[in-house]
Order: sequence, then C-alpha cells, then structure tokens
Amino acid sequence: LDLAHRLAFLAKDKLAADVIVLDLRDLGAFTDFFVICTGTNDRQAYAIAEHIREELKSDGVMPQGITGKAGGNWMLLDYLDAVMHVFTPNARAFYNLEELWGDAPNIEVPVY
Repeated sequence: LDLAHRLAFLAKDKLAADVIVLDLRDLGAFTDFFVICTGTNDRQAYAIAEHIREELKSDGVMPQGITGKAGGNWMLLDYLDAVMHVFTPNARAFYNLEELWGDAPNIEVPVY
C-alpha cells in the first residue's frame, strides 16, 4: 500500500488528474494495486510516467517492466505489487479500467 500511495503522490506531483488507487488484493489479480491517473495530453502523460520512474529509481526501486513511450496514450509501469497506469483522457475513457475492475475498492489517496 505504501508503494501505491507513493505512486499516486508522484503522479499528483506532476499535476496528474483523477488519480485513484484500486485495491485488487482480494480479487486474485496479478498485482495488489492499480494506480490510475490522467495527463492532459500525451506529453504530460509521458512526463508523469518519467517523473515516477526517475523518483523511484533514485530510491532504488526499479520497474519490472515499462509499456508505452513518448507520444503514446497509455504508459504502464509495473512495480509488481503495484502497477501504475498513466493515460491520456481518450485512452482512459476507452480502456475504462475502473469499470473493468469495478469490484475493486477505491482507496483514498493521502495528502502529503
């Protein structure tokens, strides 16, 4: 949960919108948490993802995988226990992970 909160905080640090944390622990998912946020466009989404990657790297935490790239509409950073999804508005609406994982409780993101 600490990692999920840190991901959410770092996303907000770069002005990500609609940051949520979904708790998947009781759903038998491949990860414990999804952290989902939106950047206003592909450049901001990329900047959010890079900020998260760089900050966690400086803490010695490396993602197991990264999907997406600059100019894309969805970037995913897989930290095993928590997976970070950074979307553009249209991609977030299209993939609608909140509805797909509708049984997952939404955990409040603390204010730091």
